[in-house]
Amino acid sequence: MKVISGYARPGRRGAWTVGAAAAVAATAVAGARAVDADSGWCRTLDKPAWQPPSWAFGVVWTPLYATIAWSAGRALSRARGRERTALAAGLAVNLGLNAAWNHLFFGRRSPRAGLLGTVALDLSNAQLVRQVARTDRPAAAALAPYTAWCLFATALNGSLVRRNRGRRRGPSR
Repeated sequence: MKVISGYARPGRRGAWTVGAAAAVAATAVAGARAVDADSGWCRTLDKPAWQPPSWAFGVVWTPLYATIAWSAGRALSRARGRERTALAAGLAVNLGLNAAWNHLFFGRRSPRAGLLGTVALDLSNAQLVRQVARTDRPAAAALAPYTAWCLFATALNGSLVRRNRGRRRGPSR
């Protein structure tokens, strides 16, 4: 049966979504391995009053990761050739930066390194949204909460840098 719309057949669409979900799940696991919000170092950081409690981050990230997987799977299934290759590369960079932030902030015990990482992630988010929008506008729109949350995280991370200026990194564990 010929596909009139030019989009991937439904079975292929599911394969791209499963692949995107696997990549996003690997990102979540890789990033979570570095998180230690209960460490002495983290507990002693001077935090702004508007920082959410540590449990809120898991509650927020779970649906955000699901949305990233859905959006990426949908866009990848609709893209073709070089466009698909570029989109997959953009997603890979974005997910790498996403996981890297945890290692920069918690692993290195460095709000400053974390801030550099989250600014890089924000730039990658803007590029990813542009790439996805070329293929599928609803999938790009679905990335808005992820982009907004990362911008919030950048503001929070910037506040932590300012509030803890001159503070030395804590012990590695």
